[in-house]
Amino acid sequence: MSGVEETRDGVSLTNLDQPLVEGASKRDLVDYLDRVSDRILPQLRDRPLSVIRSLRGQAPFMQKNLPKYTPEWVRRVPVWAEASQREVSYALCDDRRTLLWFANQRAVEYHPTLARADHLDRPTHLVLDLDPPEGDSFPAAVAAALLVRQALGDSGLAGVAKTSGAKGVHVFVPVTPDADAEQMAAATRALAARAERLDPALATTAFIREDRGGRVFVDSTRAGGATVVAAYSPRLRPGLPVSFPVDWADLPDVTPADFTVRTVPALVAERDPWLDLMPPPQPIPPDLVEEGRTIPIARVQAMHEGKRRARARRQAG
Repeated sequence: MSGVEETRDGVSLTNLDQPLVEGASKRDLVDYLDRVSDRILPQLRDRPLSVIRSLRGQAPFMQKNLPKYTPEWVRRVPVWAEASQREVSYALCDDRRTLLWFANQRAVEYHPTLARADHLDRPTHLVLDLDPPEGDSFPAAVAAALLVRQALGDSGLAGVAKTSGAKGVHVFVPVTPDADAEQMAAATRALAARAERLDPALATTAFIREDRGGRVFVDSTRAGGATVVAAYSPRLRPGLPVSFPVDWADLPDVTPADFTVRTVPALVAERDPWLDLMPPPQPIPPDLVEEGRTIPIARVQAMHEGKRRARARRQAG
């Protein structure tokens, strides 16, 4: 079983029949990425890439820094990481050969940055991530995504939805390059707040999980240097579901299980739904930016609140 090898585009593919996740082998991953390479590569090209790898006998992990054994022909870009205070060598997955190399490394998920390598301070898309509570809650994520769509429309913007490949929905809004990362982050916070106000019983911007009360989290933190799983990327779950674009009219009628490495190639053989559904880039309304600047950054606010609660618990004890 193990040791099966073939070569595609100069890349040696090994151990293709090893299991990867329940219901899917490494061959299923490689074959899928090869078949949809023309669709997924435009989402990855020129963007610093993080991948989630699943090696045998190890817990899955996110890889940002390229390992020393990476072939020289894999394009890369150095990016300074504030958190770790070091330079990280990110891959740029620009072609089929690089994609196949990653697949052979058992890289299942593909998380590019929202900005291209040559303009890391200018994200190309504003993103809201709808994260429902535990359980069979995809319909709740869809309902919250429709709130985001309404908030966008009320703000003069248009976006496109895709399944996250897990249990949520991502809404992408393409923007013109005149807004920088800080302005886009502010606008994202404002849109999340506007969506929450439309139905606070359904949606919340509470970053701390225990404060969400069973509501859908409208996550505004996918901004600046953040990454989001790419359209058409598999997810590391049983059967290898895929993050897939869906027309707004069809969103209430689909489930994440509709889109897997087995079903998606036929769905994209004749067209690119992500490209077809994506509106043209739009300028961000200044009032969104101004409103967003009055809203605390969720992660920072949550950090301070967590410390405050910890102090309160210590004092109460």
